[in-house]
Amino acid sequence: MFNRRQLIGASGAAMAASLLPAAAWAAGAMPAHPVARVVPVTETLFGTTLTDNYRWMENAADPDWLPYLKGQNAAARATLASIPGRDALLKRIAALSGDAVATKSVQRTGRLTFIEQRPAGANNYKLYVRDGDGRTGAMRLLLDPETLGTAEHHVSLDWWAASPDGSHLVYGLSPAGSEDSTAHVMVVATGQIMAERIPDVPYAGPAWTNDGAGFFYNQITGKRETADRYKNSRLMYHRIATDPASDRLIAQNGHGSFPIGEFEFPGMQINPGSDVAVAVLFNGVAREITAYAAPTADALAGTAKWRKICDPSDNVTGLAVVGDDLYLLANTGAVRGRVVKTAARAPDLKAAATIIPMGRIVVEALTAARDGVYVTTMDGGIERLKRIGRDDRVADVALPYDGQVVYTYGDTGSDGILINLTGWVEPAAVWAIDPATLKAADTRITPPPPIDLSPYAATRFFATAKDGVKIPVAVVHRRDTPKDGQRPAIVLAYGAYQYGTSPAFAARNLAFLDAGGICVVAGVRGGGEYGREWHDGGKLATKPNTWRDLIASCEALIAAGWTRSASLAIEGASAGGITVGRALTERPDLFCAVLSLVGSSNQLRAEFSPNGPANIPEFGSQKDEAGFRALLAMDAYSAVKPGTKYPAVMLTTGVSDPRVAPWEVAKMTAALQAATTSGKPVLMRVDFDAGHGIGSTRSQTDELQADEFAFVLWQAGVAGYQPAG
Repeated sequence: MFNRRQLIGASGAAMAASLLPAAAWAAGAMPAHPVARVVPVTETLFGTTLTDNYRWMENAADPDWLPYLKGQNAAARATLASIPGRDALLKRIAALSGDAVATKSVQRTGRLTFIEQRPAGANNYKLYVRDGDGRTGAMRLLLDPETLGTAEHHVSLDWWAASPDGSHLVYGLSPAGSEDSTAHVMVVATGQIMAERIPDVPYAGPAWTNDGAGFFYNQITGKRETADRYKNSRLMYHRIATDPASDRLIAQNGHGSFPIGEFEFPGMQINPGSDVAVAVLFNGVAREITAYAAPTADALAGTAKWRKICDPSDNVTGLAVVGDDLYLLANTGAVRGRVVKTAARAPDLKAAATIIPMGRIVVEALTAARDGVYVTTMDGGIERLKRIGRDDRVADVALPYDGQVVYTYGDTGSDGILINLTGWVEPAAVWAIDPATLKAADTRITPPPPIDLSPYAATRFFATAKDGVKIPVAVVHRRDTPKDGQRPAIVLAYGAYQYGTSPAFAARNLAFLDAGGICVVAGVRGGGEYGREWHDGGKLATKPNTWRDLIASCEALIAAGWTRSASLAIEGASAGGITVGRALTERPDLFCAVLSLVGSSNQLRAEFSPNGPANIPEFGSQKDEAGFRALLAMDAYSAVKPGTKYPAVMLTTGVSDPRVAPWEVAKMTAALQAATTSGKPVLMRVDFDAGHGIGSTRSQTDELQADEFAFVLWQAGVAGYQPAG
């Protein structure tokens, strides 16, 4: 069976469907797109009969599949390239992104600090090491993925972890944005790459033992390109400088250590200063975990008698070990979370002491350090920090502005933590939290970009949903932008997995703001802006709230005088494809353009893709009626109605996408192109050297952003972006 990467390199069969002229979108003819072959597949599920005209696209070996992708991409790229002003936008975007240094993650180990950073002008992230706390001194390059790729496919650094003393590094590399990682081990002092290679580790989650002799990791075992891809993954232990074929199996479905479900991912947590290992099981995308504790030495020897800490019914979503103490983020009877404490060696959740009770603010995550546990909180998208000291006293951490704590790094071998902090108009930077004063100091690991940000501002307001719920909305704009009801607007929404849409500076967006536009983020239900209540309000059977919150936010934006329907675009990526796809099909009159980026579009069929089973807790399964009804309601592809005047739509996919199958995007494209009567373009932009976008290069992201902005400015009728004709 061919996989998609093999098909890319093949010549492919002749396209069965001829290239037919698309609608004349501007006053002149636009490039033609291929018309998809129609092969109806009809089935009846729970009394509902559905016809799927493009089921054949789910077979990557179909001879029409690759030609269809290539034809759609060629038409989309030619159309986008014909937009006046697009090249100038790209030049401005490339300058904004190229001038800025970006830091993805950091780790302190002993006397070293490891920094994953994209330098100014670089096309991809590189890994460096610096002596001391990372604030000063020369950075030594350890790994440069730009030197590892080929002319056809780039290589990305997916994940990495340094040993506790910083002597060794384990890291995962994958080609073409596939996230299909292979693990490597490096000797940090010399840069020597050791002989061992461990394949199939996209979600390795490596955890080094405290002596640095080896690490635990997760390995997937399922068949590629099938819904069983992530079935029966296993927790392994690798001792460095040994053959991975001899790695010890710690836990797997059917292995006797403790029970694991078919699609649960096992991982391990090891902490300096503690001899307790914590095994954690993740059930797909569900936040509730199962966890067990045992002495690390026993786990390595295969003799551990694991003690259960919690299972999903306990509603625990995070934990931290400091010495002999185990802190848990518990949600039973506390929908916004509370923090409790028990003994790590003999955990007893029922007898655990409450350290932080549930309050108005959501408790979001825990990070362990030697001086205590740092607690990330969320309030409508705004994230802040508290610390639980070793004496269990709780104190606020002073942050320089309201924003997003993108990530935290701490370990129980050192005091304080590092955080990556950003705001709507505050560039991301690495800040160190002083354990004595609980104040943040900019480490200057990420230098500020050479951009004058004084002309830009953010305005926050609340939209009202039909059921009266208040939806947080943030508008990023130039200070001199008039509220004349004419502004080109892009409204971003996500609404899944309890992930909040928090403030985040995006330098590329300044190009759109300078063109007279506004960038808007709507914190719709299904996300995590207000905790489990907010998440539960937009998942499974309540999922319609997600796209209807987006519709309400757009209507409020118009009522507030920012924009109008003729200038209004919406954008959603990944699971946000459900949000914008159903807003599009429910209110096609409300928007001038829709951007669905690697977007989930066919949820009724998604569970049959490699990443589908993991998403069942969030969206449901068609194997039971309740799940089927929920999926049908959120399935944008099934909601497309022939003879409808749809707005302009741009959909994107990467052929190596392991998260949202490219056929979801392709089927949605075909359905819209066949159904729309508006004469507006429906484009599918395909990247043959990318996946879900996580491993994309800077230049790939620049090109995509330029196409998005140019497409919206064209459809909003902005002068200077209208094709001749």
